[in-house]
Amino acid sequence: MAMVREYGKEQPGIKLGIFTFRLPFIHYRWEISEFLQALLMCAACLGSIPILQQQLGLPFELAWSAVIINGLLYTIHATFGDPVIPGWITPSLPLTYAYLAQFPIGPERTKALIALQLLVAFLFLFLGITGLANKVMNIIPDAIKGGILIGASIGAVQGLFVESGNFWKYPISFTAGVLVSYYLLYSTHFFKLKAKYKLLYTIANFGMLPGFLVALAIGPAIGELSGISFKLGTFIKLPEIGNLMRTVSPFYIGFPGIDLFIKAIPMAFAVYIIAFGDFITAEALVREASVVRPDELIIFDSNRSNILSGIRNLVLALVSPYVSFAGPLWGATTVSISERYKNGRESMDSIFSGFGTFRWSTALGVMLYPVVYFVRPILDLSIGLSLMIQGFVCMRLGVGTCKTPIEMSIASVSGIILATKGAAWGMAVGIILILLLRDYGKAENKDEDIKA
Repeated sequence: MAMVREYGKEQPGIKLGIFTFRLPFIHYRWEISEFLQALLMCAACLGSIPILQQQLGLPFELAWSAVIINGLLYTIHATFGDPVIPGWITPSLPLTYAYLAQFPIGPERTKALIALQLLVAFLFLFLGITGLANKVMNIIPDAIKGGILIGASIGAVQGLFVESGNFWKYPISFTAGVLVSYYLLYSTHFFKLKAKYKLLYTIANFGMLPGFLVALAIGPAIGELSGISFKLGTFIKLPEIGNLMRTVSPFYIGFPGIDLFIKAIPMAFAVYIIAFGDFITAEALVREASVVRPDELIIFDSNRSNILSGIRNLVLALVSPYVSFAGPLWGATTVSISERYKNGRESMDSIFSGFGTFRWSTALGVMLYPVVYFVRPILDLSIGLSLMIQGFVCMRLGVGTCKTPIEMSIASVSGIILATKGAAWGMAVGIILILLLRDYGKAENKDEDIKA
């Protein structure tokens, strides 16, 4: 039986400096809702398979092995006290694709990715170990934070609606899944209904899962998705670490030259700036949940989160370089589980029981043949649904971060530029506008702001 938490205290665990070691069943309760949700939501994790096949030329089995390794690394966040569900640095994908396109598929492109991911790992680790991450979080103006969140929102959504975007591949099932997810997660009307009816309350406890099931049911029925298939005779997939490392690890194909590291420096900073938005989002989500649930003390430490993200990127760069990188937050599922957490302690005992159960379950799910072949038809669709939910919450948090109309305007302009021209451009424009308009941004009341 899991340890019992005193009211208003942190969830029990073993203190290790800034880390707190926790395991399911011992330090927190195993949540059935998150377990079931994770088995289908691991479709989004498996979405890296086609990315690795296209960008690095890996065969399906080796790309799957890389996803399993990444899935196991996800578990270190909840295990060592980081109250988030980690994920990819998703908005950086278009920039990464463009960067890798400069190199031919094969060892040269793989080395370019290794150099880039090692630099990203260094940035995470340096800022986390030195303690600068928390200081950076505290000194960033609200307008810049809001701009990063708004830019992340636009970046998450806009790629879905370009000519070759996922929306046009599955317009009906995609729309149905998004509308169901939005209604269950954000509708005030549904919040009132679930308070009256136990069935609706139970459905709400599964977060994004109902939306995915609706899309999975509609897609094959109307011909947008292929039918579900199963592979008999095998149950669990063990990662082919040896074959994978011989194909992509720098210990076998050689380490990148200094020229590749120099070439990757601007891109590495851009990736980190984009990931920085996830730290802001995570901090905002934790603060929001803490207000609703005073029974648990939740501490988000961006230094700790930086270190854990850096370790994941370092391991991946040396074992199986990952195109989508190892980011500090999967926004959509963090939001979904946080919303269920807000329903009270009976619904979810601890934030770690939700997040820990989910990530250990996805680590298991991506190894199971029945699960992988069940969700294989919706790999692209699952990524699209996750991005739409992430886009919604990033925009909500970005708007909420700003306290005045001027801050909101600065955040909007810098966010749009960030999403369309890159992270460096968006941040630069935001800083210039703050310096130019700072007197107006410090207006003492809303009337003065509006006149400005």
